[in-house]
Amino acid sequence: MIKVSDAAAKQIKISLDEMGDVEVPLRIAIKVREDSSFHYNMGFDSTVNEDDKTFDEKRITFVVDAASMPLIGGMEIDFVEIEGKQEIVFLNPNDPHFKPPIK
Repeated sequence: MIKVSDAAAKQIKISLDEMGDVEVPLRIAIKVREDSSFHYNMGFDSTVNEDDKTFDEKRITFVVDAASMPLIGGMEIDFVEIEGKQEIVFLNPNDPHFKPPIK
């Protein structure tokens, strides 16, 4: 499914704590653009539809719609600094435009 770095899990849990509700799942959705690149949507969503898949990773419940499921295998969510700003990033080898980070 989805791998979640420790830094991303910590940030997601901070966001949940700020909402005051630690039980709301985090929805991940991927839209494929005309140029075949992936656009990611992420947000807390208490609605789980019949065709959604749910799973837990690092004590966070994720919800993924059926159309996005085939696109998330091997994806990692991380929380990193980019140009001085902290951001959630999606590292997804299924995205044809994905370039692995330089370490």
